[in-house]
Amino acid sequence: MPILEQMKELFPAEAGIPAEFRMAEPLCQTEYLADGELRRWDGPVQEVYSPVHVQTPEGLKQQFLGSYPLLSAEKVKEVLEAAVKAYANGRGLWPTSPVAERIARVEEFALRMKSKRAEVVRLLMWEIGKSYRDAASEFDRTIDYIKSTAFALKDLDNTSSRFVVEQEIISQIRRAPLGVVLCMGPFNYPLNETFTTLIPAVIMGNTVICKPPKLGTLLYQPLLEIFRDVFPPGVVNFVYGRGANIIEPLMASGKIDVLAFIGTSKIADAVKKQHPKPHRLRSVLGLDAKNPAIIMPDADLDLAVEECRLGALSYNGQRCTALKIIFVHREVAEAFLTKFSAAIARLKLGMPWDENVAVTPLPETGKTEYLQGLVADAVAHGARVVNPEGGATYRTLFYPALLYPVDGAMRVYHEEQFGPVIPVIPFDDLDQPIRYIEESNYGQQVSLFGRDPEAIARMIDPLVNQLCRVNINSQCQRGPDSFPFTGRKDSAEGTLSVSDALRVFSIRTLVAAKGNDMNKELINRIVREHKSNFLSTDYLF
Repeated sequence: MPILEQMKELFPAEAGIPAEFRMAEPLCQTEYLADGELRRWDGPVQEVYSPVHVQTPEGLKQQFLGSYPLLSAEKVKEVLEAAVKAYANGRGLWPTSPVAERIARVEEFALRMKSKRAEVVRLLMWEIGKSYRDAASEFDRTIDYIKSTAFALKDLDNTSSRFVVEQEIISQIRRAPLGVVLCMGPFNYPLNETFTTLIPAVIMGNTVICKPPKLGTLLYQPLLEIFRDVFPPGVVNFVYGRGANIIEPLMASGKIDVLAFIGTSKIADAVKKQHPKPHRLRSVLGLDAKNPAIIMPDADLDLAVEECRLGALSYNGQRCTALKIIFVHREVAEAFLTKFSAAIARLKLGMPWDENVAVTPLPETGKTEYLQGLVADAVAHGARVVNPEGGATYRTLFYPALLYPVDGAMRVYHEEQFGPVIPVIPFDDLDQPIRYIEESNYGQQVSLFGRDPEAIARMIDPLVNQLCRVNINSQCQRGPDSFPFTGRKDSAEGTLSVSDALRVFSIRTLVAAKGNDMNKELINRIVREHKSNFLSTDYLF
């Protein structure tokens, strides 16, 4: 059956949806978390529709999922004041609490969060079209990340639980929080990526205002009560609404100390400019990427195709770490394309709950039209769609399109497509892909495929000075979470990993004294009698 005809039959009637994945009723959220309270909102709301369409007696309709508050600027300012009050210029209960206490609260949150797994996973599937397998993996990986963060802080604090004597100066060096953090995550990993900034920010003693992404908002509702019950008032707060209405009053206040944002560089630049004292604003940013793969003539093509398929098409290519452009040596280009086309043909189209599904509905409004435009532009400039029916579209479904040969005259050569369009460029000389990387605005990762150690080594040495991760015979990816995750140029600011994030959301600070007898006795009494949470030699197990 032709792909387009398959697409038209994929959207189910409600009776065809497995019972465990059905939306029993819309989730109409009327509360937001501020100052330790779930406050009611009676104002305007944003309705949420799924990218999944459902067959009804009136025809095919997008599934209505619920709604969330569109807070006013006045309410947003109240949320901000709650976070500011809880931090209290570093004198608040949370920033001055023992590290062990903060770790215990975060571990308790993770334990309670597990009870919401089924609900959050289901919302991930319906809100952003993520497959059940990937949605469940995102939830479980987030729990693991929280646990790893708590363990990493224990290790970091234990390393600091000693005194240093230099030039007759006694000191203890630890890490202290930065202040009020604004956390904003992306729609493609709305839970995991948001928590990779929220959790380390909180556990280091900062207070947080979290704005969920525009897509993937409702899934936070089941977690609000847990945040309220586990953390002191004002430590974790949530705001909802349109970015322009809620971000500007937060940033313009000058009371945000750290911006933790994962999204586009264009939006990040606009948000940072709203702060009246940009030199005082610490920014932790995960931004755009146009990660290339480079297929050398001696590459294992079966391996390269499989890794490039995963890299380019996992979650429909909607990942910052996705492979978004492929350079293949002309000698093996046709063989590579033939194998890649066959790999695409084996992908299963379907709904998020379908077993082994690989192509699911796209959540962004107008996304299929945008991708169609990229394909049409490439074809108009001389490329062809290699795989049969590549680019076929129906409602929110888009069948992957493999484009070849792509060149600099085409939009897809430059734009981050963030979707299942795979541009392939032939090359004869390795200088061509290296120049592309050097001239690119982005500098996150690259994947190299080949077997010649000398050739791979020649590529590694210049590329590590342009990018922040070089993958050998494997796709680009973020994990493991213990590895540093960052980028050069317009791709990132700051480094995220389990341990790096703890440092990003804190600053080294120390207590020091001349090593005379009076100071020695004073410090000994403070430590021995546990009079300070900072000046301490306690060991965390």
